[in-house]
Amino acid sequence: MAVGLQTGPIFYTIGSSSFLHSFFSTISYHLEDKEWGDTYPIMMNKLYQGKLLNSEIPKAKAELKEIQSRLKNFSPDKVIWNIEDLSQQPPWGNDISEDITDLSNYFVTSDGRDLFDVIKLAFDDAMEIGKDIEISSL
Repeated sequence: MAVGLQTGPIFYTIGSSSFLHSFFSTISYHLEDKEWGDTYPIMMNKLYQGKLLNSEIPKAKAELKEIQSRLKNFSPDKVIWNIEDLSQQPPWGNDISEDITDLSNYFVTSDGRDLFDVIKLAFDDAMEIGKDIEISSL
């Protein structure tokens, strides 16, 4: 089952729920201090929990920009598939495209788009139409 971001009638495909969890697990493990959401509370505690209010989007955009910038410092082999079980690995293992050079461009949606670009697009569209964003399933 595919998950994605929904704002109003617009759905942005991300991929599997485990893939999305990996994105957030990687952020928490490498970029936060002590616990989930202590550095990026809007992204980690609001969006990840399923709903981001339209009024919170500007703060989320700023967090996302910083996250992307900081993930450039980590090689692709540093991906965290599941923060609750660090022994888990992505289903594709280390067999990744040579275009992936670090964790800022590691996450590619099931339809081949950069996940950061998809989230930014969802944020911009949600602001334009005045709607909240939710994580939902197809």
